[in-house]
Amino acid sequence: MKRRGRFAPTPSGMLHIGNAFSALAAWLQMRQCGGEFLLRIEDIDKPRSRPAFAEQQQDDLLWLGIDWDEGPRMGGPFAPYEQSKREHLYEAVLGILREKGRIYPCYCSRSELASIASAPHGLSSEGPAYPGLCRHLTTEERASKAEKKTPSLRFFMPEEPVVFEDGVSGTMRYDGEALGDFIVKRADGIFSYQLAVTVDDAAMGITDVLRGADLLDSTPRQLALYEALGLAPPAFSHVPLIADEHGERLSKRDKSLTLASLREDGVSPERLVGAIAYAAGWSNRLEPIAAHELISVYQPPRGNDKPIAITGHMLDWLRH
Repeated sequence: MKRRGRFAPTPSGMLHIGNAFSALAAWLQMRQCGGEFLLRIEDIDKPRSRPAFAEQQQDDLLWLGIDWDEGPRMGGPFAPYEQSKREHLYEAVLGILREKGRIYPCYCSRSELASIASAPHGLSSEGPAYPGLCRHLTTEERASKAEKKTPSLRFFMPEEPVVFEDGVSGTMRYDGEALGDFIVKRADGIFSYQLAVTVDDAAMGITDVLRGADLLDSTPRQLALYEALGLAPPAFSHVPLIADEHGERLSKRDKSLTLASLREDGVSPERLVGAIAYAAGWSNRLEPIAAHELISVYQPPRGNDKPIAITGHMLDWLRH
């Protein structure tokens, strides 16, 4: 069976150099092993997503030299490749989890959750782990709370630790208590990233997930979902983030380092790929390189605990 990888951006802004690095690494991994590369638009959070950004992101990837075998503009056997058009699949999976007793309604408000200062720290992006306040409510208690508030749905995390091999950082271990029961569908009806990405990767036959280190601690939650659904998980690899010379992570808010702005400034795709290749250690000098020229020399960056710095010197070279 062919290996299958993917890049799955959220169209809430324009791609920046850090996104380009993750996309390029995932693309090179598949092109080097003769696998298939998919593009999926993760627009499940409709209020934050914009179709114009999705189109711009695709234009930027093609400009960079990254193509895809399946996805938007290409089609494929697992269409549609936009999460906003796949909600019926997520709802069906919620039905399976409900039958297995792996989800429950949660009536906690944001203010109640914000006051949980003593809970173990959970995902880096979510603060303290949920302590299970609604986990064991009686049927009567749930009925009473439902009269006042529409619940979100939470997934029961197993109590035992989650251990997995990361393709970049090696053996990773997370304790269930620190992760906490997580939301799979919000009270406003929006499905969570954790649920949607797991369902889609399984449905699309993804064998290799290569993404940024900021998503490393999402992996144990997704592995728990794979286990609950009886699905085989893909292999996970988390590459370092790209930061500026001060160690600050690049953001979609930094307009000067988006691929669109670099294109407008006259930067060539070969020059940008060359700068990324040099920063990642795929090239030992700053020189223009086409994306396809890196296929034979690609190797995963080692360790993701420290970001890869794009220095002022590199940026100066990039723009000249």
